[in-house]
Amino acid sequence: MSTTVSGKNGTWRNWGGNVAARPAREVAPASVEELADAVRKAAEDGLTVKPVGTGHSFTSIAATDGVLIRPQLLSGIRNIDRDAMTVTVGAGTQLKRLNLALAREGLSLRNMGDIMEQTVSGAISTGTHGTGRESGSIAAQIKGLELVTADGSVLTCSEKENPEVFAAARIGLGALGIVTEITFAVEPVFLLTAREEPMPFDKVLADFDELWAENEHFEFYWFPHTGSTNTKRNNRSAGPEKPVPQLQGWIEDEFLSNGVFQVAQWVGRAAPGTIPAIARISSKALSARTYTDIPYKVFTSPRRVRFVEMEYAVPRAAAVEVLRELRTVVERSGLKVSFPVEVRTAPADDITLSTASGRDSAYIAVHMVKGTPYQAYFTAAERIFTAHEGRPHWGKVHTRDAEYLSEVYPRFGEFTALRDRLDPDRRFQNDYLRRVLGA
Repeated sequence: MSTTVSGKNGTWRNWGGNVAARPAREVAPASVEELADAVRKAAEDGLTVKPVGTGHSFTSIAATDGVLIRPQLLSGIRNIDRDAMTVTVGAGTQLKRLNLALAREGLSLRNMGDIMEQTVSGAISTGTHGTGRESGSIAAQIKGLELVTADGSVLTCSEKENPEVFAAARIGLGALGIVTEITFAVEPVFLLTAREEPMPFDKVLADFDELWAENEHFEFYWFPHTGSTNTKRNNRSAGPEKPVPQLQGWIEDEFLSNGVFQVAQWVGRAAPGTIPAIARISSKALSARTYTDIPYKVFTSPRRVRFVEMEYAVPRAAAVEVLRELRTVVERSGLKVSFPVEVRTAPADDITLSTASGRDSAYIAVHMVKGTPYQAYFTAAERIFTAHEGRPHWGKVHTRDAEYLSEVYPRFGEFTALRDRLDPDRRFQNDYLRRVLGA
């Protein structure tokens, strides 16, 4: 086990650059036993404990002035069970490593988000998701997990073993314990055909229910200040495999979507008045394309332009109205928004504090490039989201507290009661959890 301090002058920062913390010490345990010892030692020293993965959350969910746990040594594939069709991995395993390893074994997750830099434990703890008509978040694919609780004991849970913990810990916010191992459901690798094409914003809104119903995975990006969107429909395919040609992929996914887009963000940041014109150009930069490939090569894409993000889950039936209200606010407010608005969906699930818990959901995400003032835009968007009983993504910027969240999560009290039982002394507490869960 190694113990160090974080970053320059002992400061840890997240990927988006909007959260910083100075932990008292940093620990990278090489085993579950070492992790349990670190938790017990923190208790002896009167320190709180927080694990952190790759820092892709925009909230301070992982920030601590106590002991910062780095899980990178608790990583790798532990077991593949082809009879049960599950894979067990260490909590510090990055999603990209998991996806590559599964592909080599001819296996795949059913659904995933659009980036794969996060650790599996960080991704599930904050509710990372993709888009799907019937397939839910990454956490919804969990069959079992192991965590170290506040007294240093190791707890395993599944639908049959400690089921009340399993219901909550799949998206546990780091409040119930430190996840050490996760077992995911997998299936034989399959092909997806992706159809990406521009579509007028008004047409997407008019046809939203139809587009959702006709496609296994539907999402779109709306470019504020324009009437344009870029849509993506992913559906299972019998093949043949037909990936994006290497040169075309580099031009569209690296040069245009990252390189040119980054330059456009720099220009917009320096001269905000140019943003509407840039948006009109950006909305026309990508042409329609269709390709067929294995899941992670379709679901995920490189994100090299750093940004800050707010995302809310609203009832799917409210999505169109919310988007119309958001467009009206942008048009009337004088806000200059340089980043597209991302829209995805998920089916209802049974995870206690999942943003899709108990209801079919639509996710609406607003972004601003790193270093750009975002408060006015996010505040305006959040007013709309909360008026529709929106649930904020646990790892993305929001201002909601326990009073509000207890109203939009029917099982909120179930989660906090379990937290009282597993962590009565608040060993895993920090300012963020104090705000969203209460003292």
